[in-house]
Amino acid sequence: MYDVVVIGAGPYGLSAAAHLSAAGARTKIFGRAMESWRDHMPGGMFLKSEPWASNLSDPAAARTLARYGAEAGFRTEHGHPIPIGSFADYGLWFARHAVPELDERTVTRVAAAADGFTVTTFDGDTVRTRTVVVAVGVLPFARIPGPLARLPKEYVTHSTAHHDLGRFRDLDVTVVGAGQAALETATLLAESGARPTLVARAPGIRWNTVPLDLDRPLLKRLRTPVTALGSGWRGRIYADAPWAVRRLPAPRREHIIRTALGPAGAWWLRERYEDTVPQLLAHRLRGATLHEGRVRLTLDAATGPATLTADHVIAATGFVPELDRLPLLDPALRTRLTTLGTGGSPDLTAHFGSSCPGLFFTGLLSAPAFGPSMRFIHGATYTAHRVTRGVLHHLRPTHGKIPPPSQAPTPAPTDHAPARKN
Repeated sequence: MYDVVVIGAGPYGLSAAAHLSAAGARTKIFGRAMESWRDHMPGGMFLKSEPWASNLSDPAAARTLARYGAEAGFRTEHGHPIPIGSFADYGLWFARHAVPELDERTVTRVAAAADGFTVTTFDGDTVRTRTVVVAVGVLPFARIPGPLARLPKEYVTHSTAHHDLGRFRDLDVTVVGAGQAALETATLLAESGARPTLVARAPGIRWNTVPLDLDRPLLKRLRTPVTALGSGWRGRIYADAPWAVRRLPAPRREHIIRTALGPAGAWWLRERYEDTVPQLLAHRLRGATLHEGRVRLTLDAATGPATLTADHVIAATGFVPELDRLPLLDPALRTRLTTLGTGGSPDLTAHFGSSCPGLFFTGLLSAPAFGPSMRFIHGATYTAHRVTRGVLHHLRPTHGKIPPPSQAPTPAPTDHAPARKN
């Protein structure tokens, strides 16, 4: 029997497994390392977060993106975006050095047992474990709007369904959404020879500004701190104090997760997008049908109804962190889980534990409890420390004493650290 099974091998799963294993817990981790980053993001994309805010976490804070960049020979400087491919390679490097051997099989079922849980893989194998950490990433929670969800997948897909956009060359492609995924996907489609059109209900596109220098006078740093989630004190709280967000009343947390850090494009993408992608803003999707082998969209706008026809539609419409979208949970186990507020995400303890003792949730599913940082790589460090403490606390009655994990968070650049220049 294992002490803990970690399900998922993205930034959150790898970080949690690294901490748990180093703390002495008998750990097994399932998943293909960095699968969503390697297989579900188009080539040519870049990280939106700053390099120093994109570290996976090990107890010694030794396996940083900067260290890997130095070894691999690419820049990890403030204000310079990192290619998605380089970040995925960093995750693979991290896994090789900091994580127990990965079992790449897919987990299909987690069920409660008398002494913990049973975890079943796609080939019917079952392992027993005292605790489970669910770190499945975002793919199970991809949202496609209702009118589009009824159409066949050969005509409508989510933005996470594509690694190679070259298949759309010379085709008309409608991209629905106004966030970074929509804007960058549309741009890459145009640069790959497709004919994209972006449709968004928002009246305008929001663009992030060029990041502030880290090396600024003290007063300016105090007035507007640079954080892993943008500039300003609100971003500082979201990035560095998820515990404080969790202590807010549930309605307030739900409001924060709906409104904070809304859809916006990265500053470095703006010129490429505006020069190449036609857009229909303030257009709300009302219906979608197939007509002569193409998708016909019905749109509502201030000027009246409109139609748009495309060979394919890509929905870059985000993710919904709901437990009911996670089919690997056994129905009997699912009914034991308390949800937060009016949503379908799990209500979690300060150490990411659910209402079923020994079952922990991380990443997007924890965002309604802990705030926006859990939607970003940066949140993996806080999560890894806290979930390790929670797992070890749960294990101690049966496992005996386990050395406590390091409590020091992964260091991030302070505002007074000098920024490296070109």
